[in-house]
Amino acid sequence: MVKTDHEVALLRQSALLVSKTLAEVGALIRPGVTTLELDVRAEEFIRDNGGKPGFKGYKGYPNTLCTSVNSQIVHGIPSKTAVLKEGDIVSVDCGVLLNGYYGDSAYTFEVGEVEESTRKLLQVTRECLFLGIKAAIARNRIGDLAFAIQQHAENNHYSVVRELVGHGIGTHMHERPEVPNYGRRGAGVRLQKNMVLCIEPMINKGKREVVEERDGWTIRTRDQQPSAHFELTVAVGEHQADVLSTFSFIEEN
Repeated sequence: MVKTDHEVALLRQSALLVSKTLAEVGALIRPGVTTLELDVRAEEFIRDNGGKPGFKGYKGYPNTLCTSVNSQIVHGIPSKTAVLKEGDIVSVDCGVLLNGYYGDSAYTFEVGEVEESTRKLLQVTRECLFLGIKAAIARNRIGDLAFAIQQHAENNHYSVVRELVGHGIGTHMHERPEVPNYGRRGAGVRLQKNMVLCIEPMINKGKREVVEERDGWTIRTRDQQPSAHFELTVAVGEHQADVLSTFSFIEEN
């Protein structure tokens, strides 16, 4: 689970390509755009920059992106019939393979003007992510990170998805350890410097229960309330995490 400094440098390159891909996609998001249009642009950009889509073909997944709209939490399949509308939110999750190492990141975008209550959900989910990152330091445990995320979400009267978790990453997309968004302080795997983790809170406006749609991939909230999802890749540090991916390219647009 612990990477060398050289491996962390390679993972940083992959993480930055994912970050730039999400910014390319984000620049296209507006009412009337289909999620398949976003997917096509993402694949073009990844390949133009020397990478390969990390999700396409993974366990049979058909596309480059996962695009999950409103009550869809994760693993939404891009489609030419999925047209974004004013007031929607869409989680865009992207993976790449570059120089033998994977990158993985996600961002929930607003489509036009969204309701204030939905904007608050996105804000709190981002805050949960960065509280988790703050806890990603050597000698802490996974439970410390997970507890920080859960506590902030529930203090704001939101619920935490239990069935889906973050993960380690390296030469495989999903590696040990699992990184849940709920837990107890002092529990779980002890963190060590240069463990590389994908931390990805999935926070629901309503209740935490989820269902799988008929496509066999898309996971949505049972109560049809919106869900938000943000993900960054970090290397555990001695005193603070080294954040390998970034939202800065998205937010410069």
